[in-house]
Amino acid sequence: MAESANHCQSIDPATGFCSQTRTFHSLRPEVPLPPLYQPLSLPQYTLSLLRSSTATAGGTTFVISATKGDSLSYSEFIAQFHSLAHCLRKNYFLSRNDVALILSPPSLHVPLLYFALMSLGIVISPANPLSSDSEIAHQVQLSKPVIAFATSTTSSKLPSLKHGTILLDSPEFISFLSEPNVDPDVINRVQVSQHDTAAVLYSSGTTGRVKGVMLSHRNLIALIAGFYHIRHPQKGPDPPHPVSFFTVPLFHVFGFFMLARAFSMGETAVFTERFEFEGMLRAIEKYKVTYMPVSPPLVLALTKSDLTNKYDISSLLMLGSGGAPLGKEVAERFKEKFPAVELVQGYGLTETGGGAARVIGPEEAARSLQLNWNIYFIPIPKSPMQPSFLIKYPDEEAGQMPMAYIVRQPGSSMSEAQIMDYIAKQACCTVQEDPTSCFYRFNPKISSRKDLEEGAG
Repeated sequence: MAESANHCQSIDPATGFCSQTRTFHSLRPEVPLPPLYQPLSLPQYTLSLLRSSTATAGGTTFVISATKGDSLSYSEFIAQFHSLAHCLRKNYFLSRNDVALILSPPSLHVPLLYFALMSLGIVISPANPLSSDSEIAHQVQLSKPVIAFATSTTSSKLPSLKHGTILLDSPEFISFLSEPNVDPDVINRVQVSQHDTAAVLYSSGTTGRVKGVMLSHRNLIALIAGFYHIRHPQKGPDPPHPVSFFTVPLFHVFGFFMLARAFSMGETAVFTERFEFEGMLRAIEKYKVTYMPVSPPLVLALTKSDLTNKYDISSLLMLGSGGAPLGKEVAERFKEKFPAVELVQGYGLTETGGGAARVIGPEEAARSLQLNWNIYFIPIPKSPMQPSFLIKYPDEEAGQMPMAYIVRQPGSSMSEAQIMDYIAKQACCTVQEDPTSCFYRFNPKISSRKDLEEGAG
């Protein structure tokens, strides 16, 4: 955006509108970006930002696995991802822009793999390890990987690939992290264009099946640059070292981006293999966590739970809520209980590489939306059900819940229990019948807003 603004000589200083290009530009100060023609990968860029900061020494902890208690300092992480990149380049015939599928629970090996692969120009494609076999098959069809990285518990879900599957818990992979004769310039020997794809992440989108979202190195470099150059200065004479606790998985766009952001800024990132509320509180106390991304249900849980009195979580300075709207009453109750913790809301997309947020004023937030803005067409392939509708149903705990209107195919005699069982087999999450839902009866074919309103009545 800043680059295109440089070519416009008639930007309105009040609105940012350029009459020549008929484009609105940000009124914020321009963020310095590396030249487009410069070969540069995301790992190279974040490493350059890290090294330009005098605040972070190599002994500072970068990543911590709260589940196992192990960690890597910045110097250890850099040495190991260089070693891994060296071994992958030496032992496998991978080409720039090849895709590598990653199917693994959170571990210290996953960040190392992300950085090593992207530094070689290999496109990473992390998937949810809890995905069903059919979902994995669909994602493989989308991204067309030539190699996969998995664990002994997830590898059975993967098909045969050109360069096979490497197990992250195998002796071979472990040996790749400590190669004795590593080329110190390994990540600079591969010319990665900023326009090259860095990652293919998976998004449910608004309609249809899961989609693959291609994010270039330039996309992610620009996002990191924005956060790096406009970050808020730490307050106080002796500010605490920034420590983030990841409540979002590393395969998710927010977890992936937060990892790169933390590395560029010399922060410490704490994650766990499986989220558990009291385990999170223990981690906050033990590692002096200062920031967490959260969802509305987690904000509500922190507000209601007495377990928060059992642990010292006074290190928390900020929570960033996203994923669904956070109710005003829940936010106010949270602030009453934790007045020293800043609570901010963010909205974003996989397609934007993470946050794409703005503050919504009370007047705009109170404006009612048209019904059809909340309805999405969800085709179910090869299904005994006709295409169904999903709407957003308000829920205090989750912010919003998806409510489905199910329609049987003509001639189908499937019962409600059979439909619930069918849907449960297609999803990686638990399907439950909510007592407030209208699943207790079948709806007629919905073809208009009037039909939908009558069906919901």
